[in-house]
Amino acid sequence: MSPNGVEVPPWRRIAVGTPGVEFEARPPGEEASDVPDAECDGWSTAALTLRLASVRGAQHRYYGKPRQDAARAVPHQPSGAVVFAVADGVSSAVRAEQGAAEACRAALDRILLQLAWSPASLDLRDVALHAAERLRRLAGVRLNKAEPDPTEVAALYATTLVTGVVRPHPDGPVVELCRIGDSGAWLLDGRRAVYRPVFPSKTGSDTLLVSNEVRALPAVPATVEQATGRLGPDQVLLIGTDGFGDPLGDGDGRVGALFADQLATPPAPLWLAHVLDFDRETFDDDRTLLAVWRRSPAPPR
Repeated sequence: MSPNGVEVPPWRRIAVGTPGVEFEARPPGEEASDVPDAECDGWSTAALTLRLASVRGAQHRYYGKPRQDAARAVPHQPSGAVVFAVADGVSSAVRAEQGAAEACRAALDRILLQLAWSPASLDLRDVALHAAERLRRLAGVRLNKAEPDPTEVAALYATTLVTGVVRPHPDGPVVELCRIGDSGAWLLDGRRAVYRPVFPSKTGSDTLLVSNEVRALPAVPATVEQATGRLGPDQVLLIGTDGFGDPLGDGDGRVGALFADQLATPPAPLWLAHVLDFDRETFDDDRTLLAVWRRSPAPPR
């Protein structure tokens, strides 16, 4: 009931196609007391607007497991850039939710430090290595070992990571990012409602075989997948875990249409979390989505 006496119905999950079975979520265990079912954030710099949301999937809600996704973003005040990280803890890891959160924190710390050292360039492989080292230290504390084996670190904290920066530029914001594992990134053309994957997609139409194997942190390959480009006037940069990417697919279905409509302009952060928590049968993974828009200048008064 609203303060003026008008009855307000509760928000219902948005059904996309055939919904799943309704049930009341179970709480996660005590060790995950600092991992809420959902979280969201949103703010703008002079040139860019950011929204992010992360929600626990139906499978984890049903079995009383914590959300294993994480996302973080901060502004770099001197340059007006947005620094971001999105991670998806590997389900086989014992404390996947802690690994994802720590990888995001480590990536942001390292990028901000690099921007302070040399604002014009980033070493994103160094960022990935720093995140891997932070996971190793975390495992060392938990296991009370000075040098935990990489397999021990992975067993506790394995996680994917997509991280990078969007910098303002007179010719259009510059995007620099890298990834470890199978989380994704897309450029959404808001005018045509078309999604262009930044990295190869495991579910795209050009993919012949789909593998469930994830090469995740703390492993860092000799060559880290990286991408750079500019954010066009009608484009939105999207970073998401496979809980979002798998139902999105090529973007030409109902999920793609839903988000193309909802992301035409930056939504309220709480509303983004609500939309991201859509209900669709068989898609029950945690979902995380981070979006960055070019900010239109305010019209003259």
